[in-house]
Amino acid sequence: MLAKRIVPCLDVRDGRVVKGKQFKNIRDVDDPVKLGKFYSEQGADELVFYDITATHEKRNIFIDVVRDVAEAIDIPFTIGGGIASIDDFHQVLRAGADKVSVNSAAVMRPDLIREAALRFGSQCVVLSIDAKRDGRGGWQVYVEGGRKNTGIDAIAWAKQGVALGAGEICMNSMDADGEKAGFDLELNRRLATELPVPIIASGGAGTMQDFKDVFDVGVDAALAASVFHFGQIDIPDLKTYLQGQGIPMRGAEK
Repeated sequence: MLAKRIVPCLDVRDGRVVKGKQFKNIRDVDDPVKLGKFYSEQGADELVFYDITATHEKRNIFIDVVRDVAEAIDIPFTIGGGIASIDDFHQVLRAGADKVSVNSAAVMRPDLIREAALRFGSQCVVLSIDAKRDGRGGWQVYVEGGRKNTGIDAIAWAKQGVALGAGEICMNSMDADGEKAGFDLELNRRLATELPVPIIASGGAGTMQDFKDVFDVGVDAALAASVFHFGQIDIPDLKTYLQGQGIPMRGAEK
């Protein structure tokens, strides 16, 4: 059985790691390179860096941060935020990122996924989706950092993304984001059941049990921010706990 992955998420604004709830009430956390190096040494399997203002403010990607991170860490990392073209993919991958995450731009122009997959390979293309419950038993896709509801069904969009060539889906539950009340298990179960690519669950981690619960519904990786940034959960302890619960982990203490 393949080992499950623990993925700290670092939201970067103005060159600093920050954290908010549901994209609001942003707090300063740390320097991205320093924090990335710390997580790498702690045993994180991968890292994700999002430039959280790039899409909204139409800013250029933080290539300098990408290069510095690539030099400092030896685990795979993904870059997202403001990725809108094949040239953006090329710049980020050339600077040292292993994967590139697309969100708003892919919703506006789905062919971006296909073009990137053909040029760089599906393994480099992560479709990131911000989804919110619609009150009718489904989830809708939001773009521009959670500011704009597209009215698109999130599961249908994930399936379309995979058909176009996305190699992974990162599903962020906006309802759960920053609340620390657990991942959206229903949403993640559907994705894990209905899609043939790895699913990264995002939004809602508060306890070690929350990680076990979301791995139990079939996702491949669990992404979290606050619980790691503010020292509530220690990655080596989390991996040891999960291994003890029967969830396969890389580098966990037996």
